[in-house]
Amino acid sequence: MNSIRSQVTQSLIIQKSEFIGILVPLQSKQEIVTKLEQVKQQYPNATHYCYAYIYDQKKYCSDDGEPSGTAGMPILNVLEKRSLNHILCIVVRYFGGIKLGAGGLVRAYTKASTQVLMQAELTEIRKGYRIQCTFPYLHTKQINYLLKTATIVTKQFTEVVTYQFTIDTTQWEQIADALNPLCNQCRIINELWLPISQNKTEK
Repeated sequence: MNSIRSQVTQSLIIQKSEFIGILVPLQSKQEIVTKLEQVKQQYPNATHYCYAYIYDQKKYCSDDGEPSGTAGMPILNVLEKRSLNHILCIVVRYFGGIKLGAGGLVRAYTKASTQVLMQAELTEIRKGYRIQCTFPYLHTKQINYLLKTATIVTKQFTEVVTYQFTIDTTQWEQIADALNPLCNQCRIINELWLPISQNKTEK
């Protein structure tokens, strides 16, 4: 299963309208609403925020006020042709005063999503977890060793140490029995999808 490694953005001007393509890898479906809101805040007062996503077997697209079938579906078609999954593509349009017509809109949204995809690095993804562990300081060295295949997202040092990290399911199964006895608490926060090469311990 393929997605992209990280978010990318690409802007182009077509007949005085600006089209901003934003391509986002999705680790969970809940990210879709959050990312759409972030984009609307980042690009306020745009004329349209058209988008499409593929997550597992679910596909959806939105024209967001453009004529039916002229924006969301062209974006979705670009994602489907590259056999991508767990991905969201948003195309923000600032209207420049020249109407493009239905055919022109299809071409514009196809071009915007194609060009931003050309900037992305594709990667294979697999299932994983985001996990939080709390443990005493004396176990830090052992836990750092066990988490050498994980990506440590946050570290907090208080009376105890708290790590949040991501790791794929296979690697978690390999270390869980050794890690759990070292921790005061170790729990899975949520399931997600991870780029295979993401799993590196933070230095």
